[in-house]
Amino acid sequence: MILFCEECGTRHDIDENLIKVGDYKFSCSVCHEMLCVTLNNRQYMKNAQAALHDDGDARSGGAPAPDRIVKVLVVDDSRMIRKVLRGIIESSGKNKVIGEAENGKMALDMIAAERPDVITLDINMPVMDGLTTLKHIMISHPIPTVMISALTKEGATETFDSLKYGAIDFLPKPSQVKGADLNIQREEILRKIGLVSGVQVESIRYLRRPAKDNAKESDVQLPCQCVVVLGVAEGGYGALLNVIPRLKADIPAAYVAIMHQAPHHVDGFVRYLDQCSQLAVGRASDGLVMKGGNCYLSADCERFQVTKADGQIRLQLAPSAGASEGGAIDHMMRSAATVMQEDAAGVILTGTGVDGIDGLGAIMGNGGTVFVQDPRSCLFKETPVRAIDTYHVSNLISDKQMAGAINAFLMAQNKSIKEMCV
Repeated sequence: MILFCEECGTRHDIDENLIKVGDYKFSCSVCHEMLCVTLNNRQYMKNAQAALHDDGDARSGGAPAPDRIVKVLVVDDSRMIRKVLRGIIESSGKNKVIGEAENGKMALDMIAAERPDVITLDINMPVMDGLTTLKHIMISHPIPTVMISALTKEGATETFDSLKYGAIDFLPKPSQVKGADLNIQREEILRKIGLVSGVQVESIRYLRRPAKDNAKESDVQLPCQCVVVLGVAEGGYGALLNVIPRLKADIPAAYVAIMHQAPHHVDGFVRYLDQCSQLAVGRASDGLVMKGGNCYLSADCERFQVTKADGQIRLQLAPSAGASEGGAIDHMMRSAATVMQEDAAGVILTGTGVDGIDGLGAIMGNGGTVFVQDPRSCLFKETPVRAIDTYHVSNLISDKQMAGAINAFLMAQNKSIKEMCV
């Protein structure tokens, strides 16, 4: 079993025979980060790739098998909301609410006994709030969790917090305020539960997250010797929150993440990411000089490309182009491949559609490196599965280990560049 330390990127080859029952804990040999592997994770790592080529969840976009009843635990302090959610969840005939809890402490007591497939979780609750509960769930009993709260709306800090702590997705509570259509809300809740039930929550937990590095506020400027392009579509907030905050800031590499989101939602996400990342995170802009240790976010309606002039690597807004030239992720990856050659990397995370597939081919064709999120850890599996099928990618990495893999690659790449200059 291969694991990457989130703190320093060091690769660890673990003897699976050591993991017989329960947890196996060990310390990173370089930075002493404590990691924990469970028996479930060993089974996950063995079976994930094989599942890509059967008729199971990996190719069905996360939908459960037709005859599978999804067991759901509903956690909310409002009896009325619990009743409404129970009615919605069980209305499809594919789900069963196996328990209700009015606070987080009660939920934690029920999880071990009831063993739900999915949890819906409120944020504001007495005794133990939702975010604290979520942390306990993801450390002790990793289970796919959907936040359903009045606070979880797109662009809200509470939403980003819940995704950072391990929630798979989020929804607002069902409501008829301002003429909202309950039927539409019902369909969305059922859709999300179906998708979330098909996500394999990785049972690896890092017991200490990297703290925000104040050094990024200093005047030290790293050159841009490598460019990493990350493409995400639906479900991208959670995936990027598992990757960007864990990337090392002391490597001369710049990152560009293209999101299929509205620009104003990207603006709010940039501010949040910058507060919890070692990298300096900002918005992509026309003419911007790319610097190592920086990450630039853009929306898919903003077609940026990488250019090089007078020894400087820049981001440049490209003229509008037809659909035949592909999407924003393809365009960025192709330009990075042309300019950076073997010093370019492409990353495809959760999403639907084909944007990024051709871009990965361009990076590989120019000697660069590609990373694809393991579909078993994706909310939306379509794009990663397309990438795997198109390029026969075998090195699949979950979102939790993606940063460690990228860090390790970039450190090796940086060492090679230094050796070439000697």
